[in-house]
Amino acid sequence: MASTYKTFTANDIATTKTLLHEAIPITGSIVSGTYNDENIKYFSHGMFEAVYDYPYLSSSANHIFDITAGYASGSEWQDSENSQDSKKINVYNQFCQVLVPYDVSGNIQQFDQDGNITAGGTKMDSCFFLTFSRLLAKDEIKKGSFTFNLYGSSSQGAIASTDRTQPNVISDFDGTTNFKVNSPTGEYGLLYSGSADGAVVGHLYYQAGIAVLTSSIFEGSTPTMDTDGTMVTSPAGITGSVSSSFKSSPINEIANALRYAYIDVDFNNTTELNSSIYFCRANTADYNYSSNPTYLSASKIVVKNDNAQAEPMSFITTVGLYSADNELLAVAKVSEPLKKTPSNELTLRVRLDY
Repeated sequence: MASTYKTFTANDIATTKTLLHEAIPITGSIVSGTYNDENIKYFSHGMFEAVYDYPYLSSSANHIFDITAGYASGSEWQDSENSQDSKKINVYNQFCQVLVPYDVSGNIQQFDQDGNITAGGTKMDSCFFLTFSRLLAKDEIKKGSFTFNLYGSSSQGAIASTDRTQPNVISDFDGTTNFKVNSPTGEYGLLYSGSADGAVVGHLYYQAGIAVLTSSIFEGSTPTMDTDGTMVTSPAGITGSVSSSFKSSPINEIANALRYAYIDVDFNNTTELNSSIYFCRANTADYNYSSNPTYLSASKIVVKNDNAQAEPMSFITTVGLYSADNELLAVAKVSEPLKKTPSNELTLRVRLDY
């Protein structure tokens, strides 16, 4: 317990912010069924499916992201005869409520393709949604680092879904400098097909860790996979185009269509590390004595070796940070004892990260 306290001044405290990035590759072998879909968890409600890096019943499995799909109420997609019609609308509305600001009347607004919500423009009224876990995205996805590779060839921003020879790249190419800020969840970038000059096919919400892709990225038949792991045009459960699949197929099968066209997703996550740095200054007249009972023996300073002419000294081993009412809050240890005498002064730099 300290017997002498020294108060920090404004010049003794500094704050810093550091952004740490980690490369996250999510390979297609995991998502497309390396473990015979044992790493894909389906739910009885049928509103989304979860992807794990190992079979999800394994104790070492980590949840990496969810896939779901939906469309807007009142759009060309809505039909009470559709499979899971109300659930698809609910899924779409839920993401709109979280990611898109309400209008001035308090109504839910749809995803706007170019992000200029108030200017009208083309709406993305039927979408795939990929929600990445915090384990991967951390505090946010690094702007300009997101790449989603799908099988197919680029054609006016769409993907020829049955062509597994030509990868199509979807990325936030200009996300570093051209991101949007009109979302309740923070910043988001536009996802382009092929290049920064390509068609806008979705949004990437950096802090929320959510990618929204318009269903129009697929043309022709929905990508699916047969039991041999090869692409087929019309397997059981899904037939026809994406538009017909959004109507006739349940959400799980629509999500599977995206999974089977998946090659990989790569991005860098971001961890924001905030630090308070305290400069603990021991000036020439400070801390030359110790309150440790062993410092004195028969009223003599032990470390002076019974030499009355020797200057007092102490050895600093610990720094304590105290509250205004002298309650110990944090302790820092030095790597080796530091000799302190009236002829020297020390500055110890203590860093607290949070």
